[in-house]
Amino acid sequence: MKKVLETKLSFGAEGAGKLVELYRTHVGNYPKFFKMDPLCRLGFIASEMLLNQENPRKYDCEDRAIVLFNRSASLADDSEYQKTIRDPEDYYPSPAVFVYTLPNIVTGEIAIRNKYYGETSFYVTEKRDDDLIVRTAALSFLDPAVTSVLAGWLECPDPEHYEADLFILEK
Repeated sequence: MKKVLETKLSFGAEGAGKLVELYRTHVGNYPKFFKMDPLCRLGFIASEMLLNQENPRKYDCEDRAIVLFNRSASLADDSEYQKTIRDPEDYYPSPAVFVYTLPNIVTGEIAIRNKYYGETSFYVTEKRDDDLIVRTAALSFLDPAVTSVLAGWLECPDPEHYEADLFILEK
């Protein structure tokens, strides 16, 4: 098993605008991007930047798994949703916010965009542990159909902190 490609992104308060700028520069043709929560946008853009390095880029395959990790799950969006239900006098639960409140949505969006039919997993851990990420991603190779894994760390605890470190492992 070897790491063949890697991409890293890290932003502060300018992150939300920076992700839109990167979307317009590197993708531009996936309107669902604008419905995504911050974590999903981060993972989507980081994966696009990573996958754009592949030659040829893999599409429509059953041999690629996706295994991602973070510490805060979908806290950024969960906090926004909480604001819509906090006040009993102004109670307006927003399905537009709630629909993206699970961290595994990002693995699903990456899989849908690229037509990957392999395993998709999202793990929430107490802290970043690169050895754990690689060991867990490597378990995907126990499935004989899997020849590569898009894996890594995506962290977006709030709209002012964005960190992505994604890579591709191959058998």
